[in-house]
Amino acid sequence: MKDKIKLLVVGSGAIGSFYGGKLARTGLSVSLLCRSDYEVVKRDGVSVRSYQGDFHFSPAQVISSAAEYKEKADYVLVCLKVLPKVDLVGIIRDAVHPETAIVLIQNGIEIEPDVKKAFPQNEIISAIAFICVNRLEFGLVDHLDYGRMEMGLYPDGTSQKTERLAGFFKEAGVPCRLSEKIIGNRWQKLLWNVPFNSLSVIGGLIDTKKIMDSPEAVALVRKIMAELILLAGKTGYFLDEDLIERMIADTKKMEPYKTSMLLDYEAKREIEVEAILGNVIKIAKKQQLSLPYIESLYGCLKLLDDQNRSEGL
Repeated sequence: MKDKIKLLVVGSGAIGSFYGGKLARTGLSVSLLCRSDYEVVKRDGVSVRSYQGDFHFSPAQVISSAAEYKEKADYVLVCLKVLPKVDLVGIIRDAVHPETAIVLIQNGIEIEPDVKKAFPQNEIISAIAFICVNRLEFGLVDHLDYGRMEMGLYPDGTSQKTERLAGFFKEAGVPCRLSEKIIGNRWQKLLWNVPFNSLSVIGGLIDTKKIMDSPEAVALVRKIMAELILLAGKTGYFLDEDLIERMIADTKKMEPYKTSMLLDYEAKREIEVEAILGNVIKIAKKQQLSLPYIESLYGCLKLLDDQNRSEGL
């Protein structure tokens, strides 16, 4: 019966490849929509090197557009970067049917409204991955640490489909917690993403260990996190200030890790500066709140990103 559940993973980067592969190992029918790596993945599938044990993922279908998908998807799992030029609605539209749940496994805040507007009758499941995983090359993923997920129905609550998907992840060995207030969980993830992604680039293309080895950088991390806690509270999501020290302690224990923003920057790809920082600043302006540390990071990253990609042309 399980192979009758159809999942289409949109995006064959590190996140999509890893979680798609884990779900497929439980017997689910998991297909993969690829872009630049289409030929490699169609021929060879995806290999995952993981500290929990290596595995190989052969998707049920490998496609280059949603129109090629030959099934009716129960779930469309979106694992694309959130970038201004990416027309997510256009990319997934042909694979979305009335009963399809759209699952956004992506970074940032305020990423759901455009999708909900385009598909008002479909369930939108917002999901957050806490994982250290990188794509080393087309068809090869390196899983370094963590892997747990949190998910909930957007804008709040849960549903049968959400609970069923969480169960599939748990069966696949992925710890998955349901949340009635998933936007609050997104704010919590930003507490890590905003400082560490930003400083990994601005600090001179450095990994998490080098950030944590600098007392001055750690002091800055605390100030950035405090700004986020203040803003989240203004929007009705009250985060425990103890999170700051817990996240710093957890990051100290991590293996040295290159953030996703750093990897994109090194490859001269556009970085997720708007989803992770720009949207935060827009929310702060609506709340008439100044965030001097985050605004400074945003300005620096915009300059660096524009210059970095112009050099790659």
